[in-house]
Amino acid sequence: MHISVLGASSFGVATARNLIDEGHEVVLIDINRDKLDGLADGLDCAMVCGDGTLPSTLRDAFGDGSDALVALTNEDDVNILAAVVARSVGYKRVIPQIVRSEMMTVVEELALDDAITTHESLARSIVSGLTQHSEVETDLALRREMRIVNHIVPQSMAGQTVGGLNLPDTARPFAVAGSERDQFAEADVALSAGDRVLFAIHCDAAEALNDLFEADD
Repeated sequence: MHISVLGASSFGVATARNLIDEGHEVVLIDINRDKLDGLADGLDCAMVCGDGTLPSTLRDAFGDGSDALVALTNEDDVNILAAVVARSVGYKRVIPQIVRSEMMTVVEELALDDAITTHESLARSIVSGLTQHSEVETDLALRREMRIVNHIVPQSMAGQTVGGLNLPDTARPFAVAGSERDQFAEADVALSAGDRVLFAIHCDAAEALNDLFEADD
Protein backbone atom coordinates (compact mmCIF):
# COMPACT_ATOMS: atom_id res chain seq x y z
CA MET A 1 0.00 0.00 0.00
CA HIS A 2 0.97 3.64 -0.52
CA ILE A 3 0.19 5.59 2.65
CA SER A 4 0.71 9.24 3.55
CA VAL A 5 1.24 10.09 7.22
CA LEU A 6 0.64 13.69 8.26
CA GLY A 7 2.53 14.78 11.35
CA ALA A 8 6.09 13.96 12.40
CA SER A 9 5.03 13.62 16.02
CA SER A 10 6.20 10.63 18.05
CA PHE A 11 2.95 8.87 17.15
CA GLY A 12 3.27 9.79 13.48
CA VAL A 13 6.87 8.63 13.25
CA ALA A 14 6.09 5.36 15.06
CA THR A 15 3.19 4.73 12.70
CA ALA A 16 5.34 5.48 9.65
CA ARG A 17 8.11 3.20 10.91
CA ASN A 18 5.70 0.32 11.53
CA LEU A 19 4.18 0.73 8.06
CA ILE A 20 7.64 0.72 6.50
CA ASP A 21 8.58 -2.42 8.45
CA GLU A 22 5.43 -4.06 7.05
CA GLY A 23 6.64 -3.34 3.52
CA HIS A 24 4.35 -0.40 2.67
CA GLU A 25 5.39 2.76 0.80
CA VAL A 26 5.16 5.75 3.11
CA VAL A 27 5.26 9.50 2.63
CA LEU A 28 5.73 11.53 5.82
CA ILE A 29 4.31 15.07 5.73
CA ASP A 30 5.19 17.85 8.15
CA ILE A 31 5.37 21.62 8.02
CA ASN A 32 8.66 21.67 9.97
CA ARG A 33 11.65 21.16 7.64
CA ASP A 34 14.13 20.79 10.52
CA LYS A 35 12.06 17.98 12.01
CA LEU A 36 11.98 16.10 8.70
CA ASP A 37 15.72 16.63 8.15
CA GLY A 38 16.39 15.17 11.59
CA LEU A 39 14.43 12.03 10.69
CA ALA A 40 15.83 11.54 7.18
CA ASP A 41 18.73 9.25 8.14
CA GLY A 42 16.67 6.96 10.34
CA LEU A 43 13.42 6.69 8.38
CA ASP A 44 13.37 5.03 4.96
CA CYS A 45 10.50 6.90 3.35
CA ALA A 46 9.70 9.88 1.17
CA MET A 47 9.12 13.18 2.94
CA VAL A 48 7.09 16.24 1.97
CA CYS A 49 7.52 19.55 3.77
CA GLY A 50 4.39 21.65 3.70
CA ASP A 51 1.01 22.50 5.19
CA GLY A 52 -0.94 19.23 5.24
CA THR A 53 -4.26 21.05 5.01
CA LEU A 54 -3.45 22.43 1.55
CA PRO A 55 -4.41 20.55 -1.63
CA SER A 56 -1.00 21.28 -3.17
CA THR A 57 0.85 19.57 -0.31
CA LEU A 58 -1.47 16.57 -0.28
CA ARG A 59 -1.20 16.21 -4.06
CA ASP A 60 2.60 16.12 -3.72
CA ALA A 61 2.27 13.29 -1.22
CA PHE A 62 -0.45 11.58 -3.25
CA GLY A 63 1.83 11.25 -6.28
CA ASP A 64 0.51 8.68 -8.76
CA GLY A 65 -2.00 7.38 -6.25
CA SER A 66 -2.28 6.75 -2.54
CA ASP A 67 -4.41 4.31 -0.56
CA ALA A 68 -4.75 6.37 2.60
CA LEU A 69 -3.93 9.51 4.52
CA VAL A 70 -3.41 9.12 8.27
CA ALA A 71 -3.53 12.54 9.97
CA LEU A 72 -1.65 12.32 13.26
CA THR A 73 -0.79 15.88 14.23
CA ASN A 74 -1.65 16.98 17.76
CA GLU A 75 -4.23 19.48 16.44
CA ASP A 76 -7.77 18.19 15.84
CA ASP A 77 -8.67 21.01 13.46
CA VAL A 78 -5.61 20.30 11.31
CA ASN A 79 -6.37 16.58 11.20
CA ILE A 80 -10.03 17.12 10.33
CA LEU A 81 -9.36 19.70 7.61
CA ALA A 82 -6.57 17.57 6.15
CA ALA A 83 -8.90 14.55 6.01
CA VAL A 84 -11.62 16.54 4.22
CA VAL A 85 -9.16 18.00 1.71
CA ALA A 86 -7.53 14.59 1.18
CA ARG A 87 -10.88 13.12 0.16
CA SER A 88 -11.25 15.80 -2.50
CA VAL A 89 -7.70 15.16 -3.71
CA GLY A 90 -8.52 11.48 -4.24
CA TYR A 91 -7.23 9.55 -1.25
CA LYS A 92 -9.19 6.30 -0.98
CA ARG A 93 -9.26 6.39 2.81
CA VAL A 94 -8.72 9.13 5.41
CA ILE A 95 -7.99 8.47 9.07
CA PRO A 96 -7.76 11.54 11.33
CA GLN A 97 -6.65 11.38 14.95
CA ILE A 98 -9.03 13.20 17.31
CA VAL A 99 -7.72 14.29 20.71
CA ARG A 100 -10.71 16.22 22.11
CA SER A 101 -13.87 14.18 22.52
CA GLU A 102 -16.13 17.18 21.85
CA MET A 103 -14.82 17.24 18.26
CA MET A 104 -16.38 13.85 17.53
CA THR A 105 -19.70 15.50 16.67
CA VAL A 106 -17.93 17.40 13.90
CA VAL A 107 -16.28 14.18 12.74
CA GLU A 108 -19.67 12.46 12.59
CA GLU A 109 -21.26 15.32 10.65
CA LEU A 110 -18.44 15.12 8.09
CA ALA A 111 -18.80 11.32 7.86
CA LEU A 112 -15.17 10.73 8.80
CA ASP A 113 -15.96 7.19 9.85
CA ASP A 114 -12.34 6.08 10.35
CA ALA A 115 -11.45 8.72 12.95
CA ILE A 116 -9.36 7.38 15.82
CA THR A 117 -9.44 8.59 19.43
CA THR A 118 -6.13 7.28 20.72
CA HIS A 119 -6.19 9.16 24.01
CA GLU A 120 -9.71 7.99 24.85
CA SER A 121 -8.92 4.41 23.88
CA LEU A 122 -5.73 4.34 25.92
CA ALA A 123 -7.47 5.92 28.90
CA ARG A 124 -10.21 3.27 28.81
CA SER A 125 -7.57 0.54 28.61
CA ILE A 126 -5.69 1.94 31.62
CA VAL A 127 -8.88 2.25 33.69
CA SER A 128 -9.95 -1.26 32.70
CA GLY A 129 -6.55 -2.65 33.64
CA LEU A 130 -6.61 -0.93 37.02
CA THR A 131 -10.22 -1.66 38.00
CA GLN A 132 -10.46 -5.17 36.59
CA HIS A 133 -6.94 -6.21 37.59
CA SER A 134 -6.19 -7.23 34.02
CA GLU A 135 -3.38 -6.46 31.61
CA VAL A 136 -3.45 -3.00 30.06
CA GLU A 137 -4.21 -3.99 26.48
CA THR A 138 -3.04 -1.22 24.18
CA ASP A 139 -2.78 -3.59 21.22
CA LEU A 140 -5.48 -6.14 22.08
CA ALA A 141 -2.78 -8.55 23.32
CA LEU A 142 -1.93 -9.67 19.78
CA ARG A 143 1.74 -8.91 19.29
CA ARG A 144 3.10 -11.47 16.87
CA GLU A 145 1.31 -13.34 14.09
CA MET A 146 -2.29 -12.22 14.57
CA ARG A 147 -4.11 -8.93 14.64
CA ILE A 148 -7.56 -7.44 15.16
CA VAL A 149 -8.99 -5.66 12.10
CA ASN A 150 -12.35 -4.27 11.07
CA HIS A 151 -14.00 -3.78 7.70
CA ILE A 152 -17.02 -1.74 6.68
CA VAL A 153 -19.75 -3.68 4.91
CA PRO A 154 -20.32 -2.23 1.40
CA GLN A 155 -23.74 -1.96 -0.20
CA SER A 156 -23.04 -4.99 -2.39
CA MET A 157 -22.70 -7.18 0.73
CA ALA A 158 -25.91 -5.95 2.38
CA GLY A 159 -28.23 -8.84 3.19
CA GLN A 160 -25.49 -11.47 3.30
CA THR A 161 -25.00 -13.38 6.51
CA VAL A 162 -21.72 -13.61 8.37
CA GLY A 163 -21.59 -17.33 7.61
CA GLY A 164 -22.07 -16.63 3.91
CA LEU A 165 -18.94 -14.51 3.56
CA ASN A 166 -16.14 -16.10 1.53
CA LEU A 167 -13.47 -15.51 4.16
CA PRO A 168 -9.84 -16.62 4.26
CA ASP A 169 -9.38 -19.77 6.37
CA THR A 170 -7.52 -17.90 9.10
CA ALA A 171 -10.00 -15.03 9.48
CA ARG A 172 -12.49 -15.29 12.34
CA PRO A 173 -15.30 -12.73 12.60
CA PHE A 174 -16.28 -12.12 16.22
CA ALA A 175 -18.43 -8.98 16.34
CA VAL A 176 -20.70 -6.83 14.21
CA ALA A 177 -21.10 -3.16 15.10
CA GLY A 178 -24.01 -1.30 13.48
CA SER A 179 -25.72 2.05 13.96
CA GLU A 180 -28.28 0.53 16.32
CA ARG A 181 -26.66 -2.70 17.49
CA ASP A 182 -23.48 -4.42 18.62
CA GLN A 183 -23.58 -8.19 18.61
CA PHE A 184 -21.51 -11.32 18.30
CA ALA A 185 -20.82 -12.35 14.71
CA GLU A 186 -22.93 -15.51 14.68
CA ALA A 187 -23.19 -17.28 11.32
CA ASP A 188 -26.86 -16.30 10.84
CA VAL A 189 -26.38 -12.56 11.53
CA ALA A 190 -27.47 -10.55 8.46
CA LEU A 191 -25.21 -7.65 7.52
CA SER A 192 -26.28 -4.13 6.60
CA ALA A 193 -24.34 -1.62 4.53
CA GLY A 194 -22.16 0.47 6.84
CA ASP A 195 -21.84 -2.20 9.53
CA ARG A 196 -18.35 -2.84 10.86
CA VAL A 197 -17.26 -6.45 11.15
CA LEU A 198 -14.40 -7.16 13.55
CA PHE A 199 -12.04 -10.01 12.78
CA ALA A 200 -9.20 -11.82 14.47
CA ILE A 201 -6.94 -12.72 11.56
CA HIS A 202 -3.55 -14.22 10.86
CA CYS A 203 -1.27 -11.55 9.37
CA ASP A 204 -0.69 -13.63 6.23
CA ALA A 205 -4.41 -13.49 5.40
CA ALA A 206 -4.90 -9.75 5.96
CA GLU A 207 -4.38 -8.83 2.31
CA ALA A 208 -6.87 -11.46 1.12
CA LEU A 209 -9.48 -10.08 3.52
CA ASN A 210 -8.79 -6.54 2.29
CA ASP A 211 -9.24 -7.72 -1.30
CA LEU A 212 -12.57 -9.35 -0.45
CA PHE A 213 -14.10 -6.16 0.93
CA GLU A 214 -12.52 -3.90 -1.69
CA ALA A 215 -13.67 -6.15 -4.54
CA ASP A 216 -17.25 -6.03 -3.29
CA ASP A 217 -17.19 -2.30 -2.57
